[in-house]
Amino acid sequence: MPLPPPQGHAQYAPPPPNHQQYQQPPQQSAQQQLYQQPHGQVAQGVNPPPQGNFQVSNCQGRKRALLIGINYIGQKGELRGCINDVRNLRNFLVSRYNFRECDMVVLTDDAQDRQHLPTRANIISAMHWLVNNCRVNDTYFFHYSGHGGQVEDKDGDEDDGYDETIFPLDHQQAGQIVDDEMHAIMVRPLPQGVRLTAIFDSCHSGTALDLPYVYASDGTLVKNGGLKAAGSAVTGAGMAYLQGNMGGVVKSLSSGFKALTSSKSAEQKTQATRSTMADCVMFAGCKDSQTSADTSVQGYGSTGAMSYAFIAALTQNPNQTYLQLLNSLRQILKGKYSQKPQMSTGMPRDMNSMFFL
Repeated sequence: MPLPPPQGHAQYAPPPPNHQQYQQPPQQSAQQQLYQQPHGQVAQGVNPPPQGNFQVSNCQGRKRALLIGINYIGQKGELRGCINDVRNLRNFLVSRYNFRECDMVVLTDDAQDRQHLPTRANIISAMHWLVNNCRVNDTYFFHYSGHGGQVEDKDGDEDDGYDETIFPLDHQQAGQIVDDEMHAIMVRPLPQGVRLTAIFDSCHSGTALDLPYVYASDGTLVKNGGLKAAGSAVTGAGMAYLQGNMGGVVKSLSSGFKALTSSKSAEQKTQATRSTMADCVMFAGCKDSQTSADTSVQGYGSTGAMSYAFIAALTQNPNQTYLQLLNSLRQILKGKYSQKPQMSTGMPRDMNSMFFL
């Protein structure tokens, strides 16, 4: 079960103009039906990424954005800043990165028409719209601000045993959206040379898009998560030995070996099935094991901490490397919140290259 989400937020943001390209399909295609199979079956039947040379997008092609903000108005666990986050990101993308509002889809739970409510069906359809008919050097931007959670991993690609999820407005009736699904829809179809930048401002979001390469603050890849569990088991075995508990020694070492091998297997499976030649980058508000704050910033209003940090970091210094941006996000939130922003990619990346959209 997911951990309880943090406190709440709200404010009205008018829906964008109607989008001719974004229309909820009356009938799902075979591909959409594949992606929306029950949890645990999403990746089945999907071929591994195509082989080739990784190509960074020059971001000079078409630009599209999908922005989702859910305050869960009137529901238990209502938030306050998620709709504000969408409004602020929309303005930021238009003013700083030349996105056009006519090429954006905004889903918020104060929308005046049902097509722009962030229901599970609308979110899934909008995700398909975002990457439909993709071309080399196109730029796609995805932003989600709302509740996030975890469910038990069914296909062995998570080293902690849990898949990450987001909560649609109608999650109590329609269910959550699992990271396996989001990856299959928004990452899997992308060819090399296409950029997808994703921002998740939600709890347990560290690997919410299932991109396999996660980075530390020095730019190196984060080590396999099973090492930490195995280390704890070795410590436990040592304590048991000092206490003369040989059964405890065997049990601790056995659990450590299981954690290490299981995590290593999950890491290998993730890299084998989730790596992509497309130019995919994700920034998340926290580690998979953490919660993300819904807060208020003086002079800024109600906001998700991560959404605020992303805008603030690039406003203060638009010219940053990926490593500098990751550390800027962490520095803005450091000391105020317990969460630690994360960055992940579909292929190993030069962290000293410049971030741009």
